[in-house]
Amino acid sequence: MAASAGAGYAQNRYIPAHVDSTITYEDIATFPRPGCSAPDSIAFSPDDSVVTYLASSDGSLSRQLYAMDIASGQVRELCKPPTGTGEEETFSLEEKLRRERARQLHTGITSYAWAEGAKETGKILVPIGNELFVQEGLNGALHRLFDPLVLLAADALHTDTTLPPILDARISTDGQMVGFVWDRELYVVSTDCKSKPIQLTHGVRGTELTNGLADYIAQEEMDRYEGYWISPDCGMVAFEQVDESHITKYRIMHQGSESIGATAQEDHHYPFAGAANPIVKLGVVATSGGEVQWYDLTARFGPDVYLARVKWFPDNTMVLQIENREQTQLELLRINTVTGETSTLFVEENPEWLNLHNMLTPLKKQSAFIWASERSGYQHLYLYDNSGKLLLQLTDGEWIVEDVKSVDEDAGLVYFVGTKSGWLDRHLYTVPLAGGEIVQITQESGMHNVIIDHKRKLFVDQCSSATMPFRVNVCSLSDGSVVRTLYQNNDPRLQRLSLVTPSFVTFPSSDGKVTLQAAYLQPDQDKFGPGPYPTIVPVYGGPHVQTVSNSWTLTADLRSQFLCSQGYLVIKIDNRGSSRRGLLFESQVKWDMGNLEVLDQKAGVQRFVKQGLADASRVGICGWSYGGYMSAMALARAPETFHVGIAGAPVTHWDGYDTHYTERYMGTPQSNPEGYQRSSVMAHVDKIEGSLLLVHGLIDENVHFRHTARLINSLIRAQKHYELLLFPDERHSPRSLKDRIFMEQRIHSFIQRTLGMGK
Repeated sequence: MAASAGAGYAQNRYIPAHVDSTITYEDIATFPRPGCSAPDSIAFSPDDSVVTYLASSDGSLSRQLYAMDIASGQVRELCKPPTGTGEEETFSLEEKLRRERARQLHTGITSYAWAEGAKETGKILVPIGNELFVQEGLNGALHRLFDPLVLLAADALHTDTTLPPILDARISTDGQMVGFVWDRELYVVSTDCKSKPIQLTHGVRGTELTNGLADYIAQEEMDRYEGYWISPDCGMVAFEQVDESHITKYRIMHQGSESIGATAQEDHHYPFAGAANPIVKLGVVATSGGEVQWYDLTARFGPDVYLARVKWFPDNTMVLQIENREQTQLELLRINTVTGETSTLFVEENPEWLNLHNMLTPLKKQSAFIWASERSGYQHLYLYDNSGKLLLQLTDGEWIVEDVKSVDEDAGLVYFVGTKSGWLDRHLYTVPLAGGEIVQITQESGMHNVIIDHKRKLFVDQCSSATMPFRVNVCSLSDGSVVRTLYQNNDPRLQRLSLVTPSFVTFPSSDGKVTLQAAYLQPDQDKFGPGPYPTIVPVYGGPHVQTVSNSWTLTADLRSQFLCSQGYLVIKIDNRGSSRRGLLFESQVKWDMGNLEVLDQKAGVQRFVKQGLADASRVGICGWSYGGYMSAMALARAPETFHVGIAGAPVTHWDGYDTHYTERYMGTPQSNPEGYQRSSVMAHVDKIEGSLLLVHGLIDENVHFRHTARLINSLIRAQKHYELLLFPDERHSPRSLKDRIFMEQRIHSFIQRTLGMGK
């Protein structure tokens, strides 16, 4: 049960009685984190003479477009959004939801794209606000493609005077046209800045269909944000049509809104686990307009399938990745759009589940492609011919390939990033297309994200480590040496804040079957003594996330740094089920979530207790989303170890989450009822003995507040005390700075009141 609340209050506000730190609550709540504001969306110009990128001039979330000449090192601003555009409050609901799917916090200019095939002019597409602009090369003027009002004037079926947003704009490889979606229909427009947009798809007005937009499941769970694909010759465009009309709407009320009625509510077609999914079709239409050719996606697995990926090959054929509902089989279906002929290249299978990836890479000079598979338990590269025959396995071992970055067919080399040097790092490697020795190119320890130029001479290396803030260099692809520094981190906060470098350890799981890795921050011994210390365990714990890595993001976690400065030992542990350790490590949670994960977190705490660093009687755990689920489950399933839990936006019963994510790991509620019951927090609340703080945004359309409400009902029935912190205007990722500051104050107050102070 929670301790008395009196000690932590001051003037009726949740302000801790003792705060002695260079880190403030505003520091903790401010994005980007100190040392993390590095350029991103980095690209080489088509002639490889220039690197373009998005960055902030003042270290804020608002971004502008910059270009650096590689030869001279000269940097200049290409464009920035007009005052008042591209900011959070200006986005439409559709745009806000897409940003939420992509976990995008940056504002200003949030995307741009080179026309990769337009080497002479080097056209750049820059969406700004609700308008589209194209720049002719680096020195040309920025021209608006068209006035969005012409869309309203040309569409007699659109009766609302409100202008819908222009979504998902993309430029063709030849730079001659831009595609976009407006009012749920697909359009293209010439880049001559004189022509009117051409509407390519029709028929969704007055229905609940969409053309050209990725559905919710694709965006949220499949890492696919595009819903249309322009062919290499720019003569055709494939698009996804989505029908959600048969899915029951889930209503979210804006309880904190000043208004009432339609503007104070949202209705979402949410596909709950075990229930209906969207119906997805694939069509192809000429970019000049005309009749749509539809293709059957259901021949192998039936109608209940996922359209996971669409990829045009250089010969203007398409390869679709179609996944069965159980996510244990993935068909690579090739379509000849000229003849209409379809053929199955092969079917990837795994009895556990299939993790989708973006590594299907067609070769241009030979009839072959590269594919990545986890069939060995670790993700590796394979070479196939275009008929689907396996030619060669390119990589192997107890490590994973994470992404294919480039293929140099002339030199016969594949460039990729992966974990061959260890789970904590990411490096750039090369392997011969004919098979052979793997060579590591990046040498400095840490996490490397790279972009390779078109000529395979240079690459941009965005790297960091636990001891080095983010920096960006242009490097030689031959030996990794630095050619030009693009960005050196001079964040002034780094001078003011006293950040502790995390220490890394490994230890065996409680059953001895695997080695786990952890990072920890130890309080200043001169100030707080040698320990044991009250302990906080920040956790995520779910698939597709690695918490413990040799990255500056680990060091720049200011909540953890703040708690350490207050005398708390902070431990982060990657339990089984976490990412970047291979499918063998990840899949051990199948059909039984919230069990092994808690046992592994418990084993980590016990390791630090035996070492004399963690106070066994004062251990708290905190997390968000899956981490919120883990916090509540740890408090319920390991009450002898965890005494305080902070559960932010927790999934509390998996029958309330979406199909694609949940069923990948748990099956359906119909096929695995015992597993769903066992993996629910509500099944274990009677064992809770410690203090629980629940935090949730009321308009969270991903993990609905219903999860927390259902848990509260169980807590009341079990007569268990809890505390509740709600944010009426927040979704799954809190965006308001004031909300985040208030949340950090409340969380710290709760920790002090329930675990005691570190001193």
